[in-house]
Amino acid sequence: MMIGILHNDHPETAPEPASASEVFLLFDHEKMDVYQLGVDFVSQANEKFEKLSRGRRYLADQLQRAALSIVLNIAEGAGKFGPKDKASFYTIARGSTTECAAILDICKRLEIIEQETFARNKNYLNRIAQMLTKLIKSQQENRSRVRARTRARNYKKYE
Repeated sequence: MMIGILHNDHPETAPEPASASEVFLLFDHEKMDVYQLGVDFVSQANEKFEKLSRGRRYLADQLQRAALSIVLNIAEGAGKFGPKDKASFYTIARGSTTECAAILDICKRLEIIEQETFARNKNYLNRIAQMLTKLIKSQQENRSRVRARTRARNYKKYE
């Protein structure tokens, strides 16, 4: 018996499953380059850091949690309607990005990752941080424009 969110009591209303050859980007976050780059980073982090020795496993675990947090917060932010909420989630994702960078710095200092792995992953994180910074700023600008329009509308009511 399968239990969970995939259970549907009304199979006649369930969407048709996609064939293996079809690709659907159903959600806004899936269309975002920063989200796709974040998914790539999670994949890289899992692949390269999974092999750390047992005594250093805590670093891999923390890196995987922080990397996943980047992707999940981008997705959640993209699903929000207001610019304030979007900016908040993108800011959290950016914080997780810098956390990942700090973990890489520690791994490099402890000489448990190679320079090539360090450089490639830092490049991913730098690009993600740049993209998130632009997203955060654009949401803050959107919020300012909305507030200015609201003030102007309210001002006209009292003229």
